[in-house]
Amino acid sequence: MLSSPGREARMPGSVTDFSLVPGWAGPLFTAFLLVLGLCIGSFLNVVIARVPEGLSIVRPGSRCPRCGHVLSWYENIPVLSWLALRARCRSCHAPISPRYVLVELLTGLLFLACLRRFGWTYELFPALVLVSLLIPLTFIDLAHWILPFSLTVPGIAAGLVLAVPRGADAVVDATLGAVIGFLAFRLMEYVGWKVFRKEALGGGDKFLVALLGAFLSWRALLGILFLSSLQGAVVGIAMLGLTGRAGPSTPPDAKPVKTPEGVAPPPPEASGVTPPEEGAAPAPAHPPGDERVTPHEGAAPPAIPLGDAPPVGVGATAAGAANTEESEPESTMTWEFTRPGIPLWKRALLVPWCLLFQPIPDAPMDDETGEEEEWVPGPTNIPFGPWLALAGLEVMLLGPWLARVLPMDIAMLLGGAP
Repeated sequence: MLSSPGREARMPGSVTDFSLVPGWAGPLFTAFLLVLGLCIGSFLNVVIARVPEGLSIVRPGSRCPRCGHVLSWYENIPVLSWLALRARCRSCHAPISPRYVLVELLTGLLFLACLRRFGWTYELFPALVLVSLLIPLTFIDLAHWILPFSLTVPGIAAGLVLAVPRGADAVVDATLGAVIGFLAFRLMEYVGWKVFRKEALGGGDKFLVALLGAFLSWRALLGILFLSSLQGAVVGIAMLGLTGRAGPSTPPDAKPVKTPEGVAPPPPEASGVTPPEEGAAPAPAHPPGDERVTPHEGAAPPAIPLGDAPPVGVGATAAGAANTEESEPESTMTWEFTRPGIPLWKRALLVPWCLLFQPIPDAPMDDETGEEEEWVPGPTNIPFGPWLALAGLEVMLLGPWLARVLPMDIAMLLGGAP
């Protein structure tokens, strides 16, 4: 848990305020932190490409997804390799996405921003961990409309554990931040459905808010909600007017497919993984809170990176889906513990799980196949995860400045005033 943004006295405000590093070594350690950020950014590219595809981030080593060329160490140097190779694979000359160098530079610069905000104090470490979680979550949500549980759940645990060295008060604040953030967005998820009669929030958003609450404490939650909603609405309206879509576009020939744990299946040509036999339906390891995936059927795989396919989400029905003239059926919500034929003891066990994790609303069913219909984001849909992540970074890194320049009432809303 990071201290409240307004407590500037406890947080050195520039790289000259070293508390753990001697002054003469400051520039050297600063350069090391920048290089570390670039290297971690290179690893985060692997996370962004492979986690949505359900692939290991450890094995196999980095390779070209088109020709399978295994990259040598000198082809993996952050930024420099991309420039030296002129953004093309050395073997097959397939183009390498500029996202690689963007993620590396963004991670390195945010590491320096954290150093300027916190100096060489313990609070620098959880800030770097938070940045390393938010960057892949942002790019994955933009590309695939999912916030993988494999990142958000360990992230919540990391926020709670990293609060321990700061004492009991910090642990309490972190726990309250995670619990209040999760429950508040769970309530908004239900109320949004009751009001609009359709899915109002993605199932993974509440886990991301809990992660932010665990790192930044419950005091930052109102500011995060305010900034994310404001910025997301402004940009979404602008994009809707300019391009006709508030969020990322969906390929017209894409056919969604269903996978476990809310992750997208890899294209066989790109990953070398044999697709499951038709009709196979692997069971999810946990409640499908954010089951939105990226389709690849009938489309050529991207060159590099392995996760840059245009996004298609899966979840609940969205009003105004592109190229859809049929009227949208009204969504329903049936709690699992209310279904007939369930023993009383099992019904009692289902109540807390349903109230906290059951997807809201029910997934629409296909009349012909009897299976769940897949959701394609409409022109007014926008992924909220990137805006939550941006707001969290703004509150963390700009807290003291916001507390000085904004009126006290607004600064208190953002958690930046005593």
